[in-house]
Amino acid sequence: MHTIGEVARRTGLSAHTLRWYERIGLLTPVGRAHTGQRRFTERDISWLEFLGHLRLTGMPVAGMRRYAELVRAGRATVEERRLMLEEQRARVREHIAELQAALLVLDHKIERYAEIACELEQEPDAGPQHTIEPDTIKESA
Repeated sequence: MHTIGEVARRTGLSAHTLRWYERIGLLTPVGRAHTGQRRFTERDISWLEFLGHLRLTGMPVAGMRRYAELVRAGRATVEERRLMLEEQRARVREHIAELQAALLVLDHKIERYAEIACELEQEPDAGPQHTIEPDTIKESA
């Protein structure tokens, strides 16, 4: 059994977030010690780690709540859960493709600036003769 502080350190979630997850139904009610302190099980921690992955994929809290409801509903919801995860995976893949395209733009810019830097090093006394525009260098008037 783990205290809320231990679980917070292990999952990276704050104690406040852990309480909130329990309050909104993302986490089933956590067991309590005789003092009233929450006591989390390894199963709770595994579930929280999974929720962390869902959140990292950009799944909204409402989607996570729906998924949690389906899990609690049992095996009859396996197909719906699978479909939810497949849809989320498709969104993640789309986002990754967008990020890869943006990364290519950054790579191109970095390469271009490296070229400009080399040109400027070869003309140390040239001063500010160049203005930088998208993908080109133009001589200043």
